[in-house]
Amino acid sequence: MKTYYWFIALCCMAFTACETLDQEPQSSASKSAVFGSETGLKLYTNTFYNMGFLPRNSTAQDAMSDYLAVKSVETFLQPNAYAANLSSGWSWGDLRNINYFIENCNDPKVAASVRNNYLGIARYFRAYFYMDKIKRFGDVPWIGKPLDINDPALYAGRDKRELVMDSVLADINFACANITATNDATRSTVTRYVAYAYKARLCLFEGTFRKYHTELNLVSTAPKWLNEAADAARFVMDNGGYSINTAGGAGSSYRQVFTSTAPVASEVLQAAISDLTLNVLNEANWWWTSGTYGAKASFTRTFINTYLKLDGTPFTNDPNYKTILFKDEVKNRDLRLKQTIRLGDYKRISSGTPVAAPPVFSYTFTGYQPIKWTLDDMYYDAGALNINSIALFRYAEVLLNFAEAKAELGTLTDADWAKTIGVLRARGGITGGLSAKPTVADPYLVTNYFPGITDPTILEVRRERGIELSLEGLRYADLMRWKRGPLMEQEWNGFYVPALVTPMDLNEDGVLDVAFYQGTRPTPAVAGVTYVDVSATVGGKTNSQLLKNGTSGELTWMNEIPRKWDDKMYYYPIPQLDLQRNPKLGQNPGW
Repeated sequence: MKTYYWFIALCCMAFTACETLDQEPQSSASKSAVFGSETGLKLYTNTFYNMGFLPRNSTAQDAMSDYLAVKSVETFLQPNAYAANLSSGWSWGDLRNINYFIENCNDPKVAASVRNNYLGIARYFRAYFYMDKIKRFGDVPWIGKPLDINDPALYAGRDKRELVMDSVLADINFACANITATNDATRSTVTRYVAYAYKARLCLFEGTFRKYHTELNLVSTAPKWLNEAADAARFVMDNGGYSINTAGGAGSSYRQVFTSTAPVASEVLQAAISDLTLNVLNEANWWWTSGTYGAKASFTRTFINTYLKLDGTPFTNDPNYKTILFKDEVKNRDLRLKQTIRLGDYKRISSGTPVAAPPVFSYTFTGYQPIKWTLDDMYYDAGALNINSIALFRYAEVLLNFAEAKAELGTLTDADWAKTIGVLRARGGITGGLSAKPTVADPYLVTNYFPGITDPTILEVRRERGIELSLEGLRYADLMRWKRGPLMEQEWNGFYVPALVTPMDLNEDGVLDVAFYQGTRPTPAVAGVTYVDVSATVGGKTNSQLLKNGTSGELTWMNEIPRKWDDKMYYYPIPQLDLQRNPKLGQNPGW
């Protein structure tokens, strides 16, 4: 440990990073201690894992997405509320640190194959850095070296997306070819298979972005990226030795991946590890159970409706689905649903004793309260105490990336479907439609999510992606690449309430849980029931939680605060101060 901290201090002396492109970088001449040995190279590249653009806690990353109702509307989504002076993310210090390593990793005292391994790791992180910037801003400057004080590139304009993405592809290809580690038992570092998994993710993003964002005039180049995505995913599928976790059966194996202390090695390629002895913990329980902390995020009913029935047919085929009560709508459904939200026989542990745990209306606005990342023991609710690992790359995503790339290319076969979507649905206990592609487009998906898509295979792959990867920080990027930003305007709706002042037993344990009323709270109150006021105004203020039909219907949340999508929002604006420092950057259209 002392060696590690000595190395960090040495790095700080060796270079000083610039956070924005106009700051003046400084460097020293002494590099041999770092670049003259494999130990130095390894310690340097270890610092990349702590860079600011990497996810720390993916349990909270979907807070801004179409399928979660949260406690407040993001400024970004409110009409005329967001502007360049509020924007952020134009930070380049991490890139300089990566480029400094790449430029100086050339000491002949270290074997070329060893140097190439660590260069592969560095170029993996550079690809990751640039994808983060491309997703946020579109065109950005490509900088392939650490800039000196007087380098004119400090004040250059942005490069075209095509140039930047070709450079990103070159970086990730180098990483895939040169990173030597194929397995890390801790699942905490970048291996060759992690690099291939990330290549599949970024190439799928770029291929679909180019396909659906026709205004870029890059549609003809989309197949190249989709083929690269499919090939990278297939490499992991054919060579990585990973599989979908099925331990414990269909009723628990999915959630195990997200609550396990040690990463589930069969399925998780890389994870953010918690360690109680080092006090490296996460705050999943706190974020998903606290009535004051976090976003109080709950799923919308529109999304919950996409979970299939166990026989593989759409739940929304039932002509009465809009008025089915919560206790009934969650039955006979994809078993991943019961591992994603509180329902039925879900229990939590209080002082060592399991207790029934229906949705809690001091937290949820919709009734669909997530449990995917939370530990069942209430001990973990009171702060950053969670010891579960956070999966960053899963084999399930690799399968989905392969299936989607092939579906978009029109080359997904029934055999491909069976070993990707079929495998994932089988884990959820689904019995039908596992061996062959669908032939009929689900009208619910078309009407509520993808009105421009008629291919039933693409629709079903997107359904599966939403369900399997929910709350893993990928949803917003999916909407951006599919050009489905308008879904961010979708109503935040909850479960169906048949009448006022009618207590409901949400988990059918014989104990009444919640009732909705307007005006004066009913008396006498039923013991144990949470009473929720759905009056238009409460205490002279507009009430955000209402019923769709006034005295009955779906719960709705925060309809009084408009959310508006505009096509300029597919990119964030260049932050105002950075644009003032370098006007050559130009502003993104519409901002």
